[in-house]
Amino acid sequence: MNLIYNSEQYSVVEFGADDGREALRFGGYEIMDKPGKKEIFIGGTLAEAFRKNVETLIATEPSVEEIDAFLGNYDLLMSQPVVFH
Repeated sequence: MNLIYNSEQYSVVEFGADDGREALRFGGYEIMDKPGKKEIFIGGTLAEAFRKNVETLIATEPSVEEIDAFLGNYDLLMSQPVVFH
């Protein structure tokens, strides 16, 4: 588990690939919308596509606002409430 992005709006945690678990075959990502207090975990081929899109985005040297806008594309998929233990 590795925190790969953290802004006032979003946080992204990367989980390493695990061949023993299909959901983590390509690794996985947890994206959290902090103000919205909701999150999503993506794994499998969606995680692979996310990684490729992030690599393309990073190559453009984006601003925090541009990264947050990219992550905002996942807002509609976020249905899991963030619960702190």
